[in-house]
Amino acid sequence: MMKKIGLILVFFWLLPMLVSGQEASRRAAPMSIKGSVKEKSTRKPIKGVEVTVAGKGTVTTDVFGDFKIEAHVGDELIITDDSFTTVRYTIKDGQKIDVLVEDNPNESRLSKAAEQKRESRYDENLKAAKNNLKKDAATSIEYITNALETVRDDDPSANAKKGELFEALADIYQYWKQPDLAESNYLISLTNKYSTDVKIKLGSSQLENKNYQAALNTFNQLQKSRLNADQRILIHEGLGDSYKGLQNYSSAVKNYNKALSISQRKGEDNMVISLNSKLAEVLQQQGNDAGAEQYLDNSVQLASRRKDKKTAAKQRSVAADFYNKNSSYEKEIQLRKEALEDIEEFEETDDEAPLNEDKSLTPQVQNYKIASAFAAQQEYDEAITYLEESKKEAKSKNDLIVQKDAARKLGEVYREKGELKKASEAFEEYEVIIDKLYIQKDQEISQAARFSRELTQRANRITTLEKDRELNEARYELAFASQELANQQSIRQQIVIYFLVGLTILLLLAAYLMFRNMKQQRYANNLLALKSLRSQMNPHFIFNALNSVNTFIATNDERTANRYLTDFSLLMRAVLENSEQDFIPLEKEIELLRLYVQLEHFRFQDKFDYTIDVDPEIDVNEYMIPPMLLQPYVENAVWHGLRYKSEKGKLSIHFRNVTSDTIEITIVDDGIGRKKSKELKTQNQKLQKSKGMGNIKKRIAILNKMYKDKVDVFITDLEESSEGTKVKLTLNKDA
Repeated sequence: MMKKIGLILVFFWLLPMLVSGQEASRRAAPMSIKGSVKEKSTRKPIKGVEVTVAGKGTVTTDVFGDFKIEAHVGDELIITDDSFTTVRYTIKDGQKIDVLVEDNPNESRLSKAAEQKRESRYDENLKAAKNNLKKDAATSIEYITNALETVRDDDPSANAKKGELFEALADIYQYWKQPDLAESNYLISLTNKYSTDVKIKLGSSQLENKNYQAALNTFNQLQKSRLNADQRILIHEGLGDSYKGLQNYSSAVKNYNKALSISQRKGEDNMVISLNSKLAEVLQQQGNDAGAEQYLDNSVQLASRRKDKKTAAKQRSVAADFYNKNSSYEKEIQLRKEALEDIEEFEETDDEAPLNEDKSLTPQVQNYKIASAFAAQQEYDEAITYLEESKKEAKSKNDLIVQKDAARKLGEVYREKGELKKASEAFEEYEVIIDKLYIQKDQEISQAARFSRELTQRANRITTLEKDRELNEARYELAFASQELANQQSIRQQIVIYFLVGLTILLLLAAYLMFRNMKQQRYANNLLALKSLRSQMNPHFIFNALNSVNTFIATNDERTANRYLTDFSLLMRAVLENSEQDFIPLEKEIELLRLYVQLEHFRFQDKFDYTIDVDPEIDVNEYMIPPMLLQPYVENAVWHGLRYKSEKGKLSIHFRNVTSDTIEITIVDDGIGRKKSKELKTQNQKLQKSKGMGNIKKRIAILNKMYKDKVDVFITDLEESSEGTKVKLTLNKDA
């Protein structure tokens, strides 16, 4: 019994030593402690937090807020960062540690100050963007970009700010005549924050872009919204404009009258004046001249009672245009003289004209139109006085277009008076102005292309900024999801894979959008180039024809000159009607060609005969051809081949059906040939390039690029002796 008691006493004496030995054994082997640091209020992981074990080292948390450190049970972790109060944690076991920290009050104050600074930057940049809207588009867009950079995704008002910024950006594009960009940015604004006023602006941009059906849909949707009186006026006006664009004139009149009725009740004189003008225009389209005149008179009388001389001048000018169409020249002249007085008054106070200012509200334009009205009544002395004044005003303001028109009209008036010398001098001045106008137009086209590229680059920058913001948000969401699924590695890997796939899709989409934008830009540039070349073709052709008229006048053959001018005016009317189109039916081109060849034969009857033969199998209405495509080749054949031939030559033009989708056009002359024609050129002629042939080559190259090899041209000598020329064109039917 005593032995058992002794053994028990020895056990209790050794027990503390055994426990301390086990504890020492445990402390001798450090453990790998894992943990995370999160905000207590939001459970968001905190990156870059320092986790320290006294005397054993320090680690920092990663993007997921995780850390890993070697320590023993009983060691104290010290968790520090500027964003929260320092936390101390004693390790109890080897399990994962989740530390929740409180926000530091000092840090909250710092965050509030930073938020106020961001708000101030946002307001300043938005205000600066609006102030620069009418001065410098690029600078204004730069301010919008700077304001967008201050918007944080966790800001409760982020969507409202984006809606406001993209509305301002769209306003910039709308003012600077970029309605397609304006429309897309109004849509972005509406997706972030709906606004009735913004949707009205969207409809206006669609009207500006001539997208009448889309505008009609937009304004119809707006009718279902809660609207004030001003908004109802704008919506009914927009519906009227949309129906007018769609040529539904009765619906246009109905909506204009609704807008007019509300405007009259509210005393909105400016809207009443504008709507009266629009109603007059629609009624005139319907053939109701009496009704149109009544509305125009209303708008003129109301505008005359206002102090705004610009509005009065505009309405008088619109009414004068109406009377001009109806050949009421006396009324037209009276209104234009009154408009001139208004223009002189408001020009004294207007330092700079807005971009969208009506170009007809200038003294030079009104003087020119008054002169035209006098000329139509054969009051030539009065017409000459106003034309000289128009030229003088246009020259002082560097308005080459009006200066050119006034010089040409002056030549015509002098010719009608029988003062041929003065007419010749006026036409010579007209030719000099035409050359200056070519240079100016080239510069304007270049500036427009540069401006369009700059706006596109700015728009792309904003798009990239939004994409980066979306990408950063996606990364953050991925990080947060990964933290929540820290122990599920397979799911984390799947999220990474999905993210990479999404990123690839975004990059591919961005590449596609960039490619599409570049393609659209190239297409727009080609259209600009075609318009420029077409604008050069008509003056070149007119100049050559006027030379022919000049020859008849110089030889005192007035009867022949009059006959020639009669045919020439028919041709010019047809040419000008088709000048804005890329393609016209083959039938119209053949009519133009017949008339042109008839004119050339009229002058050179002793030099050549001609035939124009059209294969009866060809359906001339099914084929489309660029206007004035064949005329330069015929002109070359007459002026450089047949004109110099000693005996009478032959010009043959054949239209032959090759396949069901292709025809062949041949222009054959038995003139002196290309080689001998070059030998006959003077030194000055050799230095000059043929503008007509050069332009036609450029047009064909651009059109083939845009419409996939629609036209092929081959020029060969007719005979081995190099006499005569054959031009063969292959025209393909539209697919």
